Amino acid sequence: MSLLGAITESAAQWPTWDQWRRVIGLADHNTRVVILGTCLLGAAAGLIGSFTLLRRRALMGDALSHATLPGICIAFLLVTAAGGDGKSLSWLLAGATVSGMIGVGSILAIRNLTRLKEDAALGIVLSVFFGVGVAFLGVIQQMKTGHAAGLEAFIYGKTASMTTDDAGLIAIAAAVSLVVSGLLSKELKLLCFDEAFAGSRGYSVVLLDGVLMGLVVIVAIVGLQAVGLILVIALLVIPAASARFWTDRMWPMALIATLLGGWCGMVGAGGSAVFSRLPSGALIVLVCAAFFFLSLVFGVKRGLLVRTVRRVRLKRSVDRQHLLRAIYEIVEATGDAAGNGRTGTPRAPRAPRAPRATTAAPFERLLGRRSWSSGRLRRAIARAERAMLVSEAGDGVRLTANGVCEAQRLTRQHRLWELYLITHADVATTLVDREADAIEHVLEPSVIAELESLLQRQAIDVPDNPHAESGQAPDGGQHAGK
Repeated sequence: MSLLGAITESAAQWPTWDQWRRVIGLADHNTRVVILGTCLLGAAAGLIGSFTLLRRRALMGDALSHATLPGICIAFLLVTAAGGDGKSLSWLLAGATVSGMIGVGSILAIRNLTRLKEDAALGIVLSVFFGVGVAFLGVIQQMKTGHAAGLEAFIYGKTASMTTDDAGLIAIAAAVSLVVSGLLSKELKLLCFDEAFAGSRGYSVVLLDGVLMGLVVIVAIVGLQAVGLILVIALLVIPAASARFWTDRMWPMALIATLLGGWCGMVGAGGSAVFSRLPSGALIVLVCAAFFFLSLVFGVKRGLLVRTVRRVRLKRSVDRQHLLRAIYEIVEATGDAAGNGRTGTPRAPRAPRAPRATTAAPFERLLGRRSWSSGRLRRAIARAERAMLVSEAGDGVRLTANGVCEAQRLTRQHRLWELYLITHADVATTLVDREADAIEHVLEPSVIAELESLLQRQAIDVPDNPHAESGQAPDGGQHAGK
C-alpha cells in the first residue's frame, strides 16, 4: 500500500449531519457526561490557574501533575499485591494525591531550605518524580498478575471512558474550588499581589500558600482522567493567561478564565465526540491554544492590536506636543530678542506669554529643535494642520489661535515640571527635559500652586532654557531628553 493510501485510509472521516446533531443536542448519555465533566474541569482549572499565574507559580501544576505518576504506580502495585483491584480509580487517585502532596512539599522544602530558586526546585521535582513513575511503569509491565494497560490513560488522558462517578468527582472539585476561592477571596488576592503586605496584616502566608497548592492538587488529580498528567497543565495556565489580555482586574480575570476554561473543555470534548479518532485531551489543549491566540491578538487590554494602536497614538501625541512647544519657544524667543535684545542671558523661568500668532517658525529651526527626521517632522506638521493647530507659511509654520492656546498650556506644564525637578528633586538643569502632560495627576495641588508662584515671581536663578549653554540663544540648543 502506498504512503498516500495509508494516510487516506487512517484519516478521520468527516462526520455526518446526524452525528453533529446528536453531539450538539447532547442526545447520548455518555456524551452528556463527558462534556459536562470536561466543562466543569476546565472552569475549575481556569479559576485556580488565575491565582497561580498571578502568584508566579504557573508551572507548579506541571510539576505536581508529573509528581502524581509514582503514586499511581505504587497504589497499583500495593493494591494488586493485597489481592484487590489495582485499577480501582479511587485507589489510584488516592495514590496520586499522596504523591502529588509529597511533590509539592519537596518543592517548598528545596526552595526554603536551600539557596536554589523555585524554578530549579520545580525542574528537579518534575523530572525526578516522573522518572520514578516511568521506572515503576516498566516494573508493572513485567508483572504476571498485572500489567500497565489502562495506566497510560493517566499520562495522556482518556476522556471517553469518563463515567458518571468521575463527572461527579469533578463537580465536587469544582464546587470546592469555587467555595474556597470565594471565602478566601481577599486573602488570596493579597497573597498574589503583595505577599509581604499580607504577612504584615497578620495573615499566614505559608497557610495561604498551602491552601492554594491544595486547590491545585485537587484540580490536577481530578483532571488526570480527562486530559492526563502531561496536558492538565494546559487547563491550569492557558485560560488564565488568555484572560490576562482582556482585563487588568483580579476578579474579572478569574471570571473570564473560568468561562474560557469551561468553554474550551466543552468544545474540545464535543469535537472529540464528533471526530472519534481525535484524542480528546489533545483537542482540548488545541482549543485552548486557539483562544489564547485570539486573546493575544485581539485582547482589549494587552492584545497586540491594542498595544500597537496605543503606541502609534502615543508617538503621534509626543510629536504633536514637541512641534507645538518648539514653535512656541522659537516665536517667544524671537519676540524677546526684538523687544530687549537679550539672548543667552541667564534669567529665571517665567510664565509663558502668548506669542504673536502671525509669527512663523522656520522649518530648519524646527528641525534642529529635536532629533527627528525631516519626514517625521513634516508628518507631524500635516497632522497638526488637519487638527487646525498650525498653518504653513512659506518655509515656516505658524500657530493658529487654537494652537497658541494649546502650545501655551503645554509649555506651562513643561516648565512647571522642570521647576519641580530643579527645586524639589535636586535634578541638574541639563537633565530636566521630561514629558509634562500629566503634571496635575502627579503632583499635589499645593505643590502646583507653589510652582506657579515661583514661575510668576521668577524667584530662581536658572536659565530660561535649562539645556542652553552660556552665550547660546535660548532657542538654539537641541533638547537632550526627547
